[in-house]
Amino acid sequence: MKTAFVNANVITIDPACPRAEAFLVEDGRFVQVGSGAEITAAAGDAQVVDLAGGTVVPGFNDSHLHLLNFAYSRTKINLYGTTSIAEIIEKSKTWLEEHRPAPGSWVSAAGWNHYSFQEGRLLNREDLDKISTEHPMIFTRVCEHTVVVNSKALEMIGIDGSTPDPESGEIERDADGRATGVLKETARYLAYTKVPDKSVDEIKEMLLDAMDYVSKLGITSVQTDDFETFSSKNWRAVIQAYQELEREGKLKVRVYEQCLLPQLDRFREFLAAGYRTGVGSDLFRIGPLKLLTDGSIGPRTAFLNEPYSDDPGNRGIAVFTQDELDELVCTAQKNGMQVVCHGIGDGAMEMILSAFERAQREHPVQDARNGIIHVQITTRSIMERIKAGNIVAYGEPVCVGADMHCVEDRVGRERIKEAYAYRTLNEMGIKVPLSSDCPVDSVNPIDSAYIAVNRKDLNGWPEGGWYPQEALTIEQVLKGFTLDSAYAQFEEESKGSIQPGKLADFVVLSGDPTAIDPNDLRSIRASATYLGGVRVS
Repeated sequence: MKTAFVNANVITIDPACPRAEAFLVEDGRFVQVGSGAEITAAAGDAQVVDLAGGTVVPGFNDSHLHLLNFAYSRTKINLYGTTSIAEIIEKSKTWLEEHRPAPGSWVSAAGWNHYSFQEGRLLNREDLDKISTEHPMIFTRVCEHTVVVNSKALEMIGIDGSTPDPESGEIERDADGRATGVLKETARYLAYTKVPDKSVDEIKEMLLDAMDYVSKLGITSVQTDDFETFSSKNWRAVIQAYQELEREGKLKVRVYEQCLLPQLDRFREFLAAGYRTGVGSDLFRIGPLKLLTDGSIGPRTAFLNEPYSDDPGNRGIAVFTQDELDELVCTAQKNGMQVVCHGIGDGAMEMILSAFERAQREHPVQDARNGIIHVQITTRSIMERIKAGNIVAYGEPVCVGADMHCVEDRVGRERIKEAYAYRTLNEMGIKVPLSSDCPVDSVNPIDSAYIAVNRKDLNGWPEGGWYPQEALTIEQVLKGFTLDSAYAQFEEESKGSIQPGKLADFVVLSGDPTAIDPNDLRSIRASATYLGGVRVS
């Protein structure tokens, strides 16, 4: 069946034909793009959809988020935007009264950020004890690299003054050596493993909710890290959930799974099951091996070459040794797996680049498209190595809105001059697909666009922008969320622009982001989302 979409302002992201007025869709793909007259003449007996002058762009493709974790977070106490510990205590008590969880059951919360707190400190077990001593409680910081638990949870986990820190993790302790309830990096899993797992049916229900949410924002594709959302780290259950939803015709977005498998034995089990990058369909496909190599700036767990400016004895946490990282990356490349690594600190990124370079020496691949996710505390030499290695730099401009409030204290003014350099990366000719890291930050691509173009937080601070020389153009943002993101998953020939032959994934916007005052970008909304030419939101 043919459908002609007419009367539109089409931003194609195709340099050969940047703008159009209409397009023709057949069997889920664009077959012709052009003027209104051209498409009307070619339409024949096609169904005609009048887009009423709306602006059309290719469907947004978030190059790195945690869709299942976002879905899971929507079942927890929502602490995003809270401004004090007192508010968290009150909000959590209200949630308990309204939801009345079973006695002794785990209670989870997500989204708190102590940089927004009037008290100016991390949550601790004593704060959570004021909410409940009956329920074990686990409250996840917005960065997802730190959690805090209450005394009941510490008791159930078995953490006391003598419990050693796990490798690449920290059990925070007070001056008397008592656990504060704060668990950083791998120490989080001491708590996570005690929280009951979710069934495949429960995973499916959560995913349906999350996909419905993101689809309404114009997102048609996601590159998502889901395998360690729950305590069992059961990647088979996650794959099963997606595949069942696909068979049931319920996937509203296309999914490229970033496979978090940091243990070599688990990764080899995955490979033995026949999974490789590219296995799957247009709707659900196995993507790269995903590795988490360091933490984040806020809790000072991002791994730096030099100590933190405000914590001189601390360089952060390197999750792997160089040999461990090399072995995982080389195993992946030898076995036909793309690799993407979370890298925020310059120390972590140099380790990642060294691993990529070794893999290319030992198991060369002409077009590996390995990548670094976040690329925050960059240096010129790191960016040049990214360029030389044809590494994909997964930018996350939305994180600038949060980090700008603390990162200068953390790393100092000198190091920040070459950090969050998303414009420089673009100008060097490096592919910069864009992402939200949701639920860490807002999943709305328009929020990302606002921060990327203005270099301001979502409250409009600071006037004039934060290091505005690294602001992206709106054209770079649109390309980053469409064609460059498609490139990151080897699909630039099948999606990411409105061109004949490509999948007809597109969104109708309430305004033209290229023709509006950048400060007004957040007034734009997605009014309709189409997947394969069919409206899904």
